[in-house]
Amino acid sequence: QVQLVESGGGLVQAGGSLTLSCAASGRTLSSYAMAWFRQAPGKEREFVAGISWGGNFVYYEVSVKGRFTISRDNAKNTVYLQMNSLKPEDTAVYYCNAGHIEQMIDGMDYWGKGTLVTVSS
Repeated sequence: QVQLVESGGGLVQAGGSLTLSCAASGRTLSSYAMAWFRQAPGKEREFVAGISWGGNFVYYEVSVKGRFTISRDNAKNTVYLQMNSLKPEDTAVYYCNAGHIEQMIDGMDYWGKGTLVTVSS
């Protein structure tokens, strides 16, 4: 079993930056792909960014490409999402996700409880 805990959410003005962190416990993440999803009010949960276990493959949803950067530190069992040039439409609860890379876009086995990001205009 893997437990994921997100942190770093908050309120930021449009154009600002935030860095989300996801700390894992229970077992090592080194064999798992990691991803971030988000769910805005009244909308379905959507894929944001993903990274392979070794970090050599990353993939972004089109609307965040060039603004968000996903990274991981397997020694610390932590994955990060650096978010720059934030827009009001980035407002959502952001979820950390872990599992097998084949399921990365659709959602893998393990989920955190989420952290709220609010971008004011």
